[in-house]
Amino acid sequence: MDPLSMGFLVTIVIIVFFLVLLFSFVPIGLWISAMAAGVNIGIFTLIGMRLRRVVPSRIVNPLIKSQKAGLDISVDKLETHYLAGGNVDNVVNALIAAQRANIPLQFERAAAIDLAGRDVLQAVKMSVNPKVIETPVIAAVAKDGIEVKARARVTVRANIDRLVGGAGEDTIIARVGEGIVTTVGSANSHKEVLENPDSISRTVLNKGLDSGTAFEILSIDIADVDVGRNIGAQLMTDQAEADKRIAQAKAEERRAMAIAKEQEMRAAVQEMRAKVVEAEAEVPKAMAEALRQGKIGVMDYYTLQNIKADTEMRDSISRIGGRNEINDPNSKKA
Repeated sequence: MDPLSMGFLVTIVIIVFFLVLLFSFVPIGLWISAMAAGVNIGIFTLIGMRLRRVVPSRIVNPLIKSQKAGLDISVDKLETHYLAGGNVDNVVNALIAAQRANIPLQFERAAAIDLAGRDVLQAVKMSVNPKVIETPVIAAVAKDGIEVKARARVTVRANIDRLVGGAGEDTIIARVGEGIVTTVGSANSHKEVLENPDSISRTVLNKGLDSGTAFEILSIDIADVDVGRNIGAQLMTDQAEADKRIAQAKAEERRAMAIAKEQEMRAAVQEMRAKVVEAEAEVPKAMAEALRQGKIGVMDYYTLQNIKADTEMRDSISRIGGRNEINDPNSKKA
């Protein structure tokens, strides 16, 4: 191959490489689409997006959509929101939906809601079509001690102005539950709640539960009311059981004290018996000493022995007579 042909081939390769690099870096197709849609955006603006690491399609496509809908949003605002981590396409869709529904919503407000982590498009849809939040079964006790279980359906509408910094659905559910508990607890009887469940709705709705939240409560409907346990009777039963256990404990304490007292008395009796036995053991010694000293005579000693034997004989006869009366049922008839 001659040098001329070689130079021509190298030139062709360089041109092709440059064109490939140009079309891969510069979104020519996107620029043509924007110009065909009537969106005035320069090619150097798209190149600047590439340099700022912004995906041009994420800006140009929402820009085309917004201008077709009649919204005046600059490229800089969209690019700034993208660089801040926002969802540009979702924000533009929310603005278009708000415009169609005659809801006043500015781009700055929509961008703030999106950056706050809320779905701004869903919020706009909820402003048009209210959402129904169903609470779990909430148990409360009336003044007569009967438990009442209720479940409510809360119809809410998104409040665009309070989406940033406003409380969510969990707060609404918690406040409605608190209102139900308060209303049922102030009722004199559970029958009043069963007869007029709408009293719960009126009382709870008048409390202004949507204050500080991202929603506006439209209505509160009691979906179901049921009777639960008899808490008053159960508490009385538990109290009686507790009193019974206390009484049993006190009785056991008194029985233990009586047993201890009886054991103490038995010990005292045994001690007295031991002293008596000890004293009786000293009697023969004392008698012997009295005989040696001449304080008593031999006849006195025998007289004491006769008296002792006569006493033992009388005791034996009385024991035998008592047993005969017990064994002979006709002895009392004589």
